[in-house]
Amino acid sequence: MPGPESLPIDQIYVPLKKRKTLRPEVVQEIAASILEVGQQLPILVRPDEGRLVLLEGLHRLEACKALGETTIIGVLGSAETAHHKALLSDTAETEAERDKMARLKKLRLEKEAADRSTASAAATMKPQSTELRSTRSGRNIGRGPSRDAGSKTKTLSEWLTQQKRDGGRY
Repeated sequence: MPGPESLPIDQIYVPLKKRKTLRPEVVQEIAASILEVGQQLPILVRPDEGRLVLLEGLHRLEACKALGETTIIGVLGSAETAHHKALLSDTAETEAERDKMARLKKLRLEKEAADRSTASAAATMKPQSTELRSTRSGRNIGRGPSRDAGSKTKTLSEWLTQQKRDGGRY
């Protein structure tokens, strides 16, 4: 493929199918970029009966037209070249999309594993029942007074008497 060269804009034909994809906001952005740094990427055209047919670079071409340029940097190629470049870019985009999806899946799986780990750690830290907990002194902490096998307190006064007898605090 030959290198980039300066091509006359008025000899470049844009197929109707390509014209339908024109987005004015993109043309404005590219025109601003061309004003700042110049045209970085050449357009791709093919020769056809005394004219050049645009294969790639519609927005660059329109940006140069909007800036009042009479020539544009372009490369002469063929429809097969453009098709091959499109296939390569589609393949690259597909691989990039696959890589992105793989990264997202990995992140999701890591987050789910972390959530499961946190949930299981919280479940093991949670006491099974308030009646199974005990204090340092070994006494059970329940919802009511301690009921050993030998104690059968029925009233508050009986419980107080038992606490005094056992040396407990009340």
